[in-house]
Amino acid sequence: MNIELDQDGHLCDHTLWTPDIAQQLANTLDVDLGTEHIQILQQVRAFFAKFNHAPATRPLIKWLQKTLPEQDINNQKLQQLFNTGLVARHVNRLAGLPKPPNCL
Repeated sequence: MNIELDQDGHLCDHTLWTPDIAQQLANTLDVDLGTEHIQILQQVRAFFAKFNHAPATRPLIKWLQKTLPEQDINNQKLQQLFNTGLVARHVNRLAGLPKPPNCL
């Protein structure tokens, strides 16, 4: 499937997101998405739906700790799960959302 991405590799239309598209985007990070990844991405999308913007790292981690308490989320765990130091940038990208405003 051909998906339209912006210059930063984010979906142009976040409403087209599916877990399959997330996996296509995750392939660029050499990440194989499992259940835990998909739960996180769905919560990132819930954050976006509630607050109408993509979360930066701190609000993202606080939101995930609140909404997925059983996963014991922290920055280090997200870096390992998603194989990147740019957690907020790539988690939002894989969730089909725009780049957070404060990301480079």
